[in-house]
Amino acid sequence: MWRTKVELINKQNNYAFIDGQNLNLGIRELGWKLDLKKFRIYLREKYGVTKAFYFIGFVEGNNDLYTSLQDYGYILIFKPTFRNKDGKVKGNCDAELVLQAMIELSKYDYAVIVTGDGDFSCLIKYLREQNKLAKVICPNSHYSNLLKKASANFIATLTDLQKKLEFNT
Repeated sequence: MWRTKVELINKQNNYAFIDGQNLNLGIRELGWKLDLKKFRIYLREKYGVTKAFYFIGFVEGNNDLYTSLQDYGYILIFKPTFRNKDGKVKGNCDAELVLQAMIELSKYDYAVIVTGDGDFSCLIKYLREQNKLAKVICPNSHYSNLLKKASANFIATLTDLQKKLEFNT
């Protein structure tokens, strides 16, 4: 019996590389809050993700969040942050995500990239060429055209998964 690519992906040793800020802001645009514990389970069950790297800016005082993410099974990769002239905290993790995906390349069968940011189009294109891309998961349907072009039919969104993945207080 022939198996679909998704069925084969579920049986593999796959890694997720998650743009934490993009994921958080993209879900907020939908008007709900993502339960990151449920999301980690979803990645494991749907895409066979054995390691999930979560890229996030380090903000003093968020230690409870960081501890929870590690308890849920994420491997945190921190980026130092700074305040811009408007007082907003900034910490772009794009380079770290790309670098980690390349460092780990020989250790995983397929990569799941979680972002809606077109800055990752070169990584996604490379992973496709190497037959190492399982899926690009965008938080919502407002993702970059560059990402759409690089990802072709590899894109999924979380738009319709609110009931399954929403944080309930």
